[in-house]
Amino acid sequence: MAKITKNSIKVGSLEWFYGELAPTGWENPQTAILLHGLPAQSLTWTGLMPPLAENGIRSIAPDWIGFGNSSKPEKRDFAYTPDAFLTAFTELVDTLSLDRVSLVVQGFLGTVGIQYALRNPDRVAKLVILNAPLMTGVKLPWQLQQLGLPVAGEMLTQDPLSVERTLEAGSKMVIEDQYLEAYRKPYLKSSAPGRSLLATIRNLRLAEALTEISTGLPNLDLPIQIVWGAADPWLDLAQAEACVKSLKQGELITLPTAAHYPQEHWYAEIKAPLIQFLRRQG
Repeated sequence: MAKITKNSIKVGSLEWFYGELAPTGWENPQTAILLHGLPAQSLTWTGLMPPLAENGIRSIAPDWIGFGNSSKPEKRDFAYTPDAFLTAFTELVDTLSLDRVSLVVQGFLGTVGIQYALRNPDRVAKLVILNAPLMTGVKLPWQLQQLGLPVAGEMLTQDPLSVERTLEAGSKMVIEDQYLEAYRKPYLKSSAPGRSLLATIRNLRLAEALTEISTGLPNLDLPIQIVWGAADPWLDLAQAEACVKSLKQGELITLPTAAHYPQEHWYAEIKAPLIQFLRRQG
């Protein structure tokens, strides 16, 4: 079985890290970009990437700027707003010479991926949304809010255990040590990951993003699959159900026991409907 390759690419002043797994023996494979949420990194997609490749789908999973092994610029050099992430992501897609891709997005940075689809519908073939906020009125859960608090936020975002507790609270699972070590590693090497996380939380502008998303998705004429962990402690299934009813081309896959990060522990349940959706013609 082919292994996920680890790559980095310089785009302007920013260094992007991304994992990639391409299928072998398939002509003209389609490409899916997998975008992680808060406070995760591209590691979260490693369970899904091999089955995608086995079914003729090339996957690219970047670490967002400020996360994982990508650049962690100071906020004077990168605003950590949705528009800043969107601009950087657009430049990454351009630099990788990706023409038309499917997007698979998750969580509270998945909103940036949805905004990209809304603003660039000609460049997106299909959109898959896993447990991301979709409706106005949704707020950051306390586990994420506290990371942006004055004084406390500065301390919590420098503690790798805070990231661990947040991931486990959202997933309602104990994360295996090998993965926790990878999540912790950037925070043990430098204070920059903590400053980037703090800046992201404080500049997420969720209300503005959700206004754009809730009004834009019903008008987006793309196939959209919503995959939802119904045990999510932070986001209700009701918003996914309401959203899918408003879509022109929408479907909802519900995972009764999965929580906020379904790709972490329920990738075996996700892979079949995801692959079927991505490979469906028309």
